[in-house]
Amino acid sequence: MSAALGGSVDFDPTPGSDLDVLLGLLDLEQMDEDVFVGQHPEKVWSRTFGGQLVAQAIIAAGRTAGDRPLHVVNAHFVRGGDVKQPIEYRVDRHRDGRSLANRTVTAYQDGQELFVMLAAFQEWGKGLEHAHDKPEVPDPELLPRVEEHFAGFEDKLAMFVKAPHPIDMRYTNDPAWIMKGTGEQLNHNRVWMKADGVLPDDPLIHVATLGYSSDTTILDSIITTHGLSWGHDRIVAATVNHSIWFHRPFRFDDWALYATESPVAANSRGLATGRFYSRNGELLATTVQEGMIRHFPPRR
Repeated sequence: MSAALGGSVDFDPTPGSDLDVLLGLLDLEQMDEDVFVGQHPEKVWSRTFGGQLVAQAIIAAGRTAGDRPLHVVNAHFVRGGDVKQPIEYRVDRHRDGRSLANRTVTAYQDGQELFVMLAAFQEWGKGLEHAHDKPEVPDPELLPRVEEHFAGFEDKLAMFVKAPHPIDMRYTNDPAWIMKGTGEQLNHNRVWMKADGVLPDDPLIHVATLGYSSDTTILDSIITTHGLSWGHDRIVAATVNHSIWFHRPFRFDDWALYATESPVAANSRGLATGRFYSRNGELLATTVQEGMIRHFPPRR
């Protein structure tokens, strides 16, 4: 990895591993003071993965904000990205205070906007503290990797099986495609997550990796509330907007529990919320995502 990542380089992902590929995606090429270019991995979805856009935009904004920690991002998805082309990220600087900074990052392909993200940075400070309690779930070491849940579903879940897996994910409940077979409905999902290896010490890389991961399972609770599953049911889904609030420093090569639920689905859209907890119960980050969700039941 190039020095553009910043910080310490005390890490050693397996060369050629999916985590190594993700770190390569976060190593944006700087074309101008506030212009960066990001690439796609060889293993891709049909369009640019939303988590990749969020993660690369976080890196672009963070590289212009000095050492200030990222406080919040609010992203809107405008068009699907072409996975065969690089993405240009242009950063607009709105404010640079002593402890605060505000940025807008716009992603472009062929002169068209794909994605717009507001980002705010603020130094950590002391103040009132409280948080929701972490749900009681089994420890991650007692649970199988998500790849083990793919066994027997390779055809139905080909898109997920063939996608990159830079994050070690371990469901504490059955994934949607397993619940489909049991007839279970669940209005929440709980998944342990961490980078599948050691990350650099640069805090921005940990924040961006969480941002990438935050778009993986958050919509699950919308469909499992209705007993539906990716692969089994005809569902069309696309992220409309995505926000993340970062509450305290963390390392994302340590386990974090991603607890998600869906408070509402209406008018072809579903809203999902999520909380990332450390193993000792600290609330690290909160997410909210709205997705376009359309279900086409079989004709009878």
